[in-house]
Amino acid sequence: MALLRLLFELREQLGVVLSVVHFNHQLRGKASGADEKFVAKLAGHYHLPFFVARENTGAKAKQQRANLEETARRSRYAFFDRLVADGHLDRIAVAHTADDQAETVLAHVLRGTGIAGLGGIHPESDAVFRPLLNFRRPDLRDYLRSLKQTWREDATNRDTKRTRARIRRQLIPFLEKQFQSAVVEHLCQLADLARTDDGYLHFAASERVAALAKKEKDALRIRIADLIGLPKNQDSGAITREDEKELRRNRKAMSSRMIRQMVKQVKPRAGQLSAVHVDAVLQLAQAPDSGKSLHLPGGVEVRRERDALLFRPTSARPTKQASRMSGHSVDLTSGNAELRLEEHSQVLRFVVIDWPPQGRETSITGAVLDRDKLVEPLVLRSWQPGDSMQPLGHQKRHKLSRLLNELGVSRWQKTGWPVLVSGGQIAWCRGLPVAAELASGTSTCKGVAIIEVPF
Repeated sequence: MALLRLLFELREQLGVVLSVVHFNHQLRGKASGADEKFVAKLAGHYHLPFFVARENTGAKAKQQRANLEETARRSRYAFFDRLVADGHLDRIAVAHTADDQAETVLAHVLRGTGIAGLGGIHPESDAVFRPLLNFRRPDLRDYLRSLKQTWREDATNRDTKRTRARIRRQLIPFLEKQFQSAVVEHLCQLADLARTDDGYLHFAASERVAALAKKEKDALRIRIADLIGLPKNQDSGAITREDEKELRRNRKAMSSRMIRQMVKQVKPRAGQLSAVHVDAVLQLAQAPDSGKSLHLPGGVEVRRERDALLFRPTSARPTKQASRMSGHSVDLTSGNAELRLEEHSQVLRFVVIDWPPQGRETSITGAVLDRDKLVEPLVLRSWQPGDSMQPLGHQKRHKLSRLLNELGVSRWQKTGWPVLVSGGQIAWCRGLPVAAELASGTSTCKGVAIIEVPF
């Protein structure tokens, strides 16, 4: 109410056009309806557009087995986002105060938090901003009394069975009386400092994730050494054991933030990541065994694959049948062929070239087959158990499974790994030289170059 009266008073000076927004959570029966009518009447009195939405938040939280307050907050802010997205409004001002900030910081401390939690309520978040965050609640009430403006109180704010109400009505008054009269102001200052530091660390972690994590469709892959290793420019002979311990502690701070950001990028639905979850990912990275995985809130799976971690939505977890590539015919009658491999975000081009003249003019080495040695039909398919070949440069045949293991291809990736077959014989496998018996040589007239182009 104070926010509305202040903005209405300053609207011409600020150059803003005001509307009133109300979300009815339907949690307090007739009282919720009376709140809505009160706000609607005030908006009408000042001839301001009025936007309202209603939702049975209690039933929704019960159905989703979710926290009631969190469900209410998500529904309320989703309504705000829709109003902005639909072009009705540009910004949404909400009336959190310094007292709300202090209560939030204390609530986070009591439940256990890190630097992000100490930052409390942010002054701005997307289209939402909070212009009263530096004002005390008693001062705003005095302002309303001076205007003879009535307001309504939510009865649940006085229910000391709720943690927030106990902090407001019992803990903060106790701290002000027994320890520090300016405790609210000091907690707000702590939040400001924490947000500043958190913002820098978030930016630094974002840069590292962008530089080191590789996108694979809807997944992210990062080398474990890049996630938890010490900085590469450190001279191990120039630092003491204590220095190294300190570096590892600092590295964990960055690693934890990188994990949170990667999970956020791939998660398909809402889910709160705790410090326990982050530590579990770090333990997975430090474990010696490949192939282990864990599931995180929000529908995210993290899997250890040799020297890397793969972050992906649980729904993206492939099955053999779903990820195995069906056979694709490669027709070279026109001279060239092209196949798009969605699973690997690549296009495979098969280009018939004169050999050796054109071969010397290109940078193609290794992935060139002798056209005359190839037997129709040429088929591109997935790796299959039992596949074997003798790659160019090898003395004998090897199981593809072993060769792919040496390349660092996991057993899940193998399922859809591309293999070119010529008349039933393996001619090429992605990541390996072409088959020795089908490779171009001194007697080759026409070559078939295999070129991989990412998309």
